Amino acid sequence: MKTLDLKKQLKYLYQPSAKKIEAVQVPNLQFAMIDGYIEKGSEPGKSPAFANATMALYSLSYTLKFMFKKRKTNAIEYPVMALEGLWWVEDGKFDIFKKDNWFYTLMILQPEIVTPEIFEEAREQVRKKKGDSEHLSKARLAYYEEGLCVQTMHIGPYDTEPATLERMHEFMAENGLKDNIASPNGRHHEIYLSDPRKAAPDKMKTVLRHPVVKV
Repeated sequence: MKTLDLKKQLKYLYQPSAKKIEAVQVPNLQFAMIDGYIEKGSEPGKSPAFANATMALYSLSYTLKFMFKKRKTNAIEYPVMALEGLWWVEDGKFDIFKKDNWFYTLMILQPEIVTPEIFEEAREQVRKKKGDSEHLSKARLAYYEEGLCVQTMHIGPYDTEPATLERMHEFMAENGLKDNIASPNGRHHEIYLSDPRKAAPDKMKTVLRHPVVKV
């Protein structure tokens, strides 16, 4: 059986150091994606829509994985990658402590062997097994290219991210870079390497990534 070691191939994007900030060129990558927003008075950890979107993405991703693994010929093994979130606001300023005006694109990286036809086949398999849902229907297979970014590993609870983001901004200033998150396509990017339901808050690992431009 052939193995695609995505975690090893893309280690520089999914396992950056927590001790340093770095600039990286992020290539055009393929994801299963679902768009949504946090309901008024809620937050990501308590939002039913966020939970349902996450469930739909994982259902699709594991179904795709086993479709390739169980093929009678040319079987391929690869890992299901971490959940990622692109975050932005459409009215007002992004505030880590005010979460009910956030919009998001949740996504999970998919290997190049996943084609639109295979993605639709996986969607139908999930429907047959778990029934249809709004979020399963909204899921799409698409490419996303961030280009030049600054990133690091954040260790700790989500609410302490501002201190890590400040370190990122200091790195940008020292290296002739400008945060491009305020641009129309700019997004605060988080990659969730820890399960908040299981991990101790002070040990949670989250990759933080922001698009930048050269000054």
